[in-house]
Amino acid sequence: MATASPTASPSEPSTEPSTASESAPAPTSAESGARAAWSTDRLGRRVPQLLFGLGLYGSSAALMMRASLGVNPWDVLHQGLQRHLGLSMGAWVTITGALVLLFWIPLRQLPGIGTVGNVLILGVAMDLTLGVVATPDGWAARTALLAAGIVLNGLATGLYIGARFGPGPRDGLMTGLHRRTGRSLRLIRTGIELTVLVIGVLLGGTAGVGTVAYALAIGPLAQFFLRWCTVARR
Repeated sequence: MATASPTASPSEPSTEPSTASESAPAPTSAESGARAAWSTDRLGRRVPQLLFGLGLYGSSAALMMRASLGVNPWDVLHQGLQRHLGLSMGAWVTITGALVLLFWIPLRQLPGIGTVGNVLILGVAMDLTLGVVATPDGWAARTALLAAGIVLNGLATGLYIGARFGPGPRDGLMTGLHRRTGRSLRLIRTGIELTVLVIGVLLGGTAGVGTVAYALAIGPLAQFFLRWCTVARR
């Protein structure tokens, strides 16, 4: 889901020297990012890290949900949709991820392997975790579960973005709007998150202290873990 992290960075532009003629048009940042996201460099490290990171992201989001203290803005929206239309939380994670990808088309944002994996894996991992983890009794246990979910979500963000296979659908929407409008990433991300949160609350989703804690903590956590999880190019 990614809700991949609020501070998630766009796909890294290619740093390889160009051998094209000087008269040839320079590739756009989206094209460079897509090439990086489909690169075969260090696949033995990057593919397992991507898959583990995406699975952990879905599972950590489920832990936050089971804490019943408020979830991230996108999951507030998913809760609202589930309340009115049925289906599982994981199903709505998958559906909204696929729908967000449609907004990439006018933005000329190109998906990577990680983008596709994000849509396919997050929802499944969330539903599997929700099926085996129950809401604990007592505020202390629920607070601990919430804290564990947020920290693991930060680690998951570092893992899947650090694998260099491209941003998730929601992160790509942010970077695409940034590229087309020139507005700051922080402003665009905040606008997207607030819009999603308001819609989710109006639909009956649950916002609470966990929502605020996630908003405050996920950026620093993702930045910390990205330093350790980003796979360097050879």
